[in-house]
Amino acid sequence: MNPTWKDHLVKAGATMADDHAIHFGDLKKELLAAQSGTVLTDLSHRGVIGIDGEDSQTFLQGQTTNDVRMTSDRAQYNSLCTPKGRMLASFLVWRDAGGYFLQLPATLQAGIQKRLTMYVLRAKVKVRDAGEESVRLGVAGTGAEALLQATIGALPPDVLGVARHDSGTIIRLGATRFEIVVTLEHGPALWEELSGQATPVGSVSWEWLEIHAGIPVILPQTQEQFTPQMANFEAIGGVSFNKGCYTGQEIVARTQYLGKVKRRLYLAHVDSDSAPQPGDEVFGAESTTGMVVNAQPAPDGGYDLLAVIPTSSIEAGTVHFKTPEGPTLHFLPLPYPV
Repeated sequence: MNPTWKDHLVKAGATMADDHAIHFGDLKKELLAAQSGTVLTDLSHRGVIGIDGEDSQTFLQGQTTNDVRMTSDRAQYNSLCTPKGRMLASFLVWRDAGGYFLQLPATLQAGIQKRLTMYVLRAKVKVRDAGEESVRLGVAGTGAEALLQATIGALPPDVLGVARHDSGTIIRLGATRFEIVVTLEHGPALWEELSGQATPVGSVSWEWLEIHAGIPVILPQTQEQFTPQMANFEAIGGVSFNKGCYTGQEIVARTQYLGKVKRRLYLAHVDSDSAPQPGDEVFGAESTTGMVVNAQPAPDGGYDLLAVIPTSSIEAGTVHFKTPEGPTLHFLPLPYPV
């Protein structure tokens, strides 16, 4: 994290860990604000890989699950898989005239950047760490749209649309969720302006919003565990089935066309004495197992989580956390069909 930006966040009251803001002093208040108010967060817990050069589109087209022949007014979800079709990383992608930006958990950034670099070979492509080239802010909630319109200007009308202004780039992540990308120079002033009407929150609250949006985030504990379909990635537009070959494409396409998706991503709540962690097991009928993908504290207590679970366990009934006799998962509706 840029020291100047870090100093600004600390002065704003942030409690920092691993170079990002965990919370701003009252996690319970922040979660409640994320649930029913308007919130502002720093997104430094996500790293950014920059991809540029005249062969960058062809290069990414052969590596990732989605079709990167996109215009600069669109963003997309995308992922990188092993040859066996298992997800190594999931990311949000946008571009400008200079190239592409892949946003993913900071804990994966260095490893994925190194892996992509290995495959450049003779292509005219540069892969770099772009995390400190900008300040990225998240704004979400009931007043987010009006606040951003008043502060920055016109917003993209559609989900994953991108609008560009002199003061920054706005990506619409959902009906009431936005990401703003600005220069380090403009970051502190924009934060001060937005925080006058939005509650500053840390990464915990923002990731809770991502969970309720049904957006899976691959982390080190869950790398190589899921095909994109298991994680509902095709349901959120993160897979193209007509773009041509890429690493893992044969397995991903076969899974789609033979209809053999026996595990799916589900949204659930659990009341547990121990906090669920990515990679924790959940147990269904006849001790069949699933896995927690992401989990965060819930505003009203307990934890909300996304987990990949065998569909047979859902159909059979009760699913338990961590052991076959553990706390029961209470399932919640996802905001999209699967």
